[in-house]
Amino acid sequence: MGKKAAKARLVVIGNGMAGIRTIEELLKMAPDLYEITVFGDEPHPNYNRILLTPVLAGEMRLEETILNDRDWYAEHGITLHTGSPVVHIDRVRRRVITASGMHAPYDRILIATGAAAALAPIPGNDLPGVYSYRDMRDVEALTKVSAEGGEAVIIGAGLLGLEVAHGLNARGMRVTVVHRRAWPLDKQLDARGGAMLQRAMEARGIRFLMERESAAVLGKDHVEGLQFQDGSSIPARIVVMTVGIRPRIALAQAAGLACEQGILVNDTLQTYDPRIYAVGECVQHRGLTYGLVAPLFEQAKVAANHLAEYGRMRYEGSVTSTKLKVTGIELFSAGDFLGGNDTEELTLLDAHRGIYKKVVLQDNKIKGILLYGDTSIGPWLFEHLREENDVSSQRDYLLFGETHLGDSGHAGANQAARLPDTAEICGCNGVNKGQIVQAIREGLFTLEEVRKCTKASASCGSCTGLVEQLLIGTLGGIYDGSARKKALCACTDYSHQEVRDAIHKQRLLSVRETFCSLGWRNPGGCATCRPAVNYYVRTAWPAEALDDPSARFINERAHANIQKDGTYSVVPRIYGGVTTPTELKRIAEVAERHAVPMVKFTGGQRLDLLGIPKEKLPQIWAELDMPSGYAYGKALRTVKSCVGKEFCRFGVQDSTQLAIDLEKNLERMWAPHKVKLAASGCPRNCAESTIKDVGVIGVDSGWEIYVGGNGGMKVRAADLLAKVKTGAEVIEITKAFLQMYREDAQYLERTAPWVERVGMERIKAEVIDKLERRRELAERLDFAIAQEKDPWAEAISGRLDIHAAPLRRVSAGGV
Repeated sequence: MGKKAAKARLVVIGNGMAGIRTIEELLKMAPDLYEITVFGDEPHPNYNRILLTPVLAGEMRLEETILNDRDWYAEHGITLHTGSPVVHIDRVRRRVITASGMHAPYDRILIATGAAAALAPIPGNDLPGVYSYRDMRDVEALTKVSAEGGEAVIIGAGLLGLEVAHGLNARGMRVTVVHRRAWPLDKQLDARGGAMLQRAMEARGIRFLMERESAAVLGKDHVEGLQFQDGSSIPARIVVMTVGIRPRIALAQAAGLACEQGILVNDTLQTYDPRIYAVGECVQHRGLTYGLVAPLFEQAKVAANHLAEYGRMRYEGSVTSTKLKVTGIELFSAGDFLGGNDTEELTLLDAHRGIYKKVVLQDNKIKGILLYGDTSIGPWLFEHLREENDVSSQRDYLLFGETHLGDSGHAGANQAARLPDTAEICGCNGVNKGQIVQAIREGLFTLEEVRKCTKASASCGSCTGLVEQLLIGTLGGIYDGSARKKALCACTDYSHQEVRDAIHKQRLLSVRETFCSLGWRNPGGCATCRPAVNYYVRTAWPAEALDDPSARFINERAHANIQKDGTYSVVPRIYGGVTTPTELKRIAEVAERHAVPMVKFTGGQRLDLLGIPKEKLPQIWAELDMPSGYAYGKALRTVKSCVGKEFCRFGVQDSTQLAIDLEKNLERMWAPHKVKLAASGCPRNCAESTIKDVGVIGVDSGWEIYVGGNGGMKVRAADLLAKVKTGAEVIEITKAFLQMYREDAQYLERTAPWVERVGMERIKAEVIDKLERRRELAERLDFAIAQEKDPWAEAISGRLDIHAAPLRRVSAGGV
């Protein structure tokens, strides 16, 4: 038997995020191709540099930033040398030499040496007390010196400058940020956004000196202050310089590799030596260098593909976006957000709430994005920018996000569900939606597991909400986010239940009153909390609460389902799915008179008129002269039925009449999510009662009531709640169950996951075992429904305006 061939030897110079991400990708493609050796300058295994600021601020420990611990290297057969910088590449003998004199042979090299902090070229920049801010060594030094307090001066108000300012301020130092431009983050923000950011950081106690040129660091044996070119000066115990970075190319230059600003690489991330690849901040590709994480991870995938000898991918550059990682401040920018004479601007400014949104358009395509204070729509807008999509049909809603384009009842607030698999969810680690969903399907069940497996949400944490939406959307009721108290949204630390309790206890009667009383961080709330709190207020105080239409989704504001082309559909109420020739004739005449493009039977036994312009809705409602079917709302949608014993030879109960009675008792009922019922006349279950929120099946002795079913993407068979003799009992128990659901479930929680969360034992105890409790619940539901008026009738009478537009076109440069 022949001797086993030796593996090729791959040496990785640099143990940072770009180099190790390349190795992770390589191991997925060709786990046994190389014998891998990694050399790193620092004493730590690969850690997340994005988390330097939380460590400096005392919000995290170093151990929590480790991405790949030493066991990971051992498990994959990788030899790791920490604290061992490579000082020479011998391309003739194909070996690398470390500072300690160690030699390591190679067949391939991956250079990932990153970048070094640049120091301002001014006198005194080498004094003790002058620091840079680039790696964990800098964090450790700054943490130590900050313990003694005093004045800290930061030169540079870029991303790193503001992050270190936040960290030192949190450590108790008196911080002043000095910047040569007129506003902070001048490369990521325009003047208005920069001013808002400056005010927010000043409110935290950080001082800013703008349009100041540093001339010299003052002091003899140690930093004593900073002098400006105008001759003025300020005292300082330490000076931190964050004036830029320089790709670390000295090693490559000494080895004879072609370098300019960075190490020159082609579209395969190969240097001029075909045995040597390079990725990360040290490289220059098509004239550009990159300092953000997402482009580096894109490079890593391509380099790994070629190291694995697949040879199919090309790196063609990256479109980058920026997120600020200072606790409590949300910022997202991408592309050309300054615009010009040939562009248009859509802007939204709410200075009181600290929200500023700006989208730059050119030829109906997004060219730039700037979001301050509310960045939730950043990934969606960025996807449009990157894909160069035509957004002309969406421009009136661009600054509000895709949730305002309509909700057909499928996970209304789930922003992640609408994104394509290619959409980037975690910009820090370059993880897209498809990768996260695939990992979840392969056996992940918690946020922590997703973080560990994919790195998504493991860095700055700003994508945590999107990752949790993917968990919920993929796992349905299996997902349990109860390991820690989960805040309703980023605007507050209160949970859903705590908000509901406060609304009851404090008798809060409106969304605004709730936000004020509970100290909402964002006084106007966000797209997540506004509809939830509006629902909680109305459920708690149905006769007194102030309904806020602006807090609802577009479908509930318009009382019709918006379609992909901007038109709407109309679904009138047809009780139990039973209609008459007169009703059918009237529907047909309306459809014919208004040239309705499509009339379709729905799965819930209703007629859907599709393709209706918004301005025609009230007229069509008036001509139909039928109540709203609420097919657009988090409400009772339909009660489906079979023909029952009246016509069916197998029927044992009158399911048709029971369905009609149920629907008439429950119409106009709002709920945490859409609610669908069904009534079947015999165990053959033709109305599919066992996959409804409430399903009733006729048996010889009466009726069986099932709850918590779901027939969508996550099918769940309903649980048996009770067996009763009469239709009146069915109606009372159904009301009690639905009122318990209304009062207990979180907004946007379907009955299926709610039933699994609270358990059938508790539901039966409340709804079946305690007769008085059941009647109380049923009466409360009757009272709540009695306060509601048919929205179509209200619109026809002029008491309801469905035409309020959330945004009008803004002239270029205007607000």
